[in-house]
Amino acid sequence: MVWFLGRVGAIALLGACLVGVSRWLTDNIETYYFLVLIQCGIAAVLAVSLNLINGITGQFSIGHAGFYAVGAYVGASWTMLWRPQVVERVPWLATGDLTGDIANLLIALVLGSVAAALTGAVVGTPSLRLRGDYLAILTLGFGEVIRVVLLNIDSVGGARGLAGIPTLVSSGNLAAFWVFGLLIAVATLTRNLMLSTCGLTWLAVREDEVASDAMGVDTTRVKVTAFVVGSGFAGAAGVLYAHFFTGISPDIFGMDVSIMITTMVVLAGTGSVTGAIIAGIVLTALPEALRFLKDFKEYRMVLFSTALIVMMLTRPQGILGHSELGFGSFVRFANRLRRGHRRSAG
Repeated sequence: MVWFLGRVGAIALLGACLVGVSRWLTDNIETYYFLVLIQCGIAAVLAVSLNLINGITGQFSIGHAGFYAVGAYVGASWTMLWRPQVVERVPWLATGDLTGDIANLLIALVLGSVAAALTGAVVGTPSLRLRGDYLAILTLGFGEVIRVVLLNIDSVGGARGLAGIPTLVSSGNLAAFWVFGLLIAVATLTRNLMLSTCGLTWLAVREDEVASDAMGVDTTRVKVTAFVVGSGFAGAAGVLYAHFFTGISPDIFGMDVSIMITTMVVLAGTGSVTGAIIAGIVLTALPEALRFLKDFKEYRMVLFSTALIVMMLTRPQGILGHSELGFGSFVRFANRLRRGHRRSAG
């Protein structure tokens, strides 16, 4: 009981800190930098969610933008298309006040995540019998199929998409709270899963699928489960994107987004949660930072691509490989430096 109350208290304290930081950021940071910050948070969520599939279970999916799009469109459809039909019977679902906005956003998050997870199950069940390049081609095609289907559905705007989505995420200056709260939740769940008995079977499938199958692990079930969970996380990120930027269209969720998310995972080091967060933030912020290079502004994407190539040539295992970055890592690094200093002094 004491353990449970301690966890609840820690979560409440973390939530209060996030609320305070979110309001401070909204009031003290210029709009442009705040938009980039939110984009970094959403990209980090997408990177961690794909890392669950590519890094922890060793699959090679490059159609993650499809699940991102499903979550965004389902969440926005609730707010714009379905909620107005329900609000007459359920008045507290009206938008414009903090309680109604929070309730609608939570419903949109649940619907978007479940829809994306179900889509992941539908795609994953038959396709995860494939491996390597074949799986990559299939998932890439799936992402494009989702985009083209959305492009031709008039009820969700077709090529125009949906505009004027209520900014539920920004109610009470809580945008950063929702985005980074989701990032913390996804990273924590993923990390705890990796350390659980279930997560160990996932890691076993990554290391040697044939040996895992021979030892009695249901490899197909493991891969489909990872696909479903990762897809659900991506759907939640899509909901927050739609309700912060107030407009979505099919071209936002194109092939280039899937490739960028995959690049984040590879650059981070497959299987590293903290690495995925770092890569998601850096690869989102770096192109924007290069805009301020006066003499190289036109070549910012060339510089960005060159930096990626150099990184993969010099450290192909990614920033962190399979390891995680935490307080213990800093302690070990400091001890290493101290030992090196003593040897040089001696």
